[in-house]
Amino acid sequence: MKKLILVRHAKSSWKENVIDHERPLLDRGINDAKLVSNTFKNLNYKPDVIISSDAFRAKYTARIFKEALNFPENKFQLLHDLYDFSGELLLNVIKSCSDEINTLMLFGHNHALTSFVNTYGDKHIDNVPTSGLVVINFNTNHWQDLSKGITDYVLFPRDLK
Repeated sequence: MKKLILVRHAKSSWKENVIDHERPLLDRGINDAKLVSNTFKNLNYKPDVIISSDAFRAKYTARIFKEALNFPENKFQLLHDLYDFSGELLLNVIKSCSDEINTLMLFGHNHALTSFVNTYGDKHIDNVPTSGLVVINFNTNHWQDLSKGITDYVLFPRDLK
């Protein structure tokens, strides 16, 4: 069995005069990420590896979760290929993971995440919101052989307010 935990970056700001890759998080985004991560840490999901897009808003969100989970730095990675909106690179990243990883946690962007959870999960989700988390289980031993899985858990900030 493989387990994939997908998290969309927290709410970011469009007001700063920076390129998209460098957009910061809003206070609301930071608070939502903390709310979701603190709820998630009390569940029985233990990622083997965390990989995040290297965009500022995604890596900041990932670090909030990393701290809440007390996750080791040496199993935390930033990857530019997760700065993906179509989902093609996201799928390539997942399929290229080592089979030694059983539970993989990824931080990325929409439309890629919503498209992925609707293609590979068994529960339709209109939109994975910012700081939204979706867990999908796959009945395979090899990431390369990924096919339709079972949506195991969904956690959105609005569920906690």
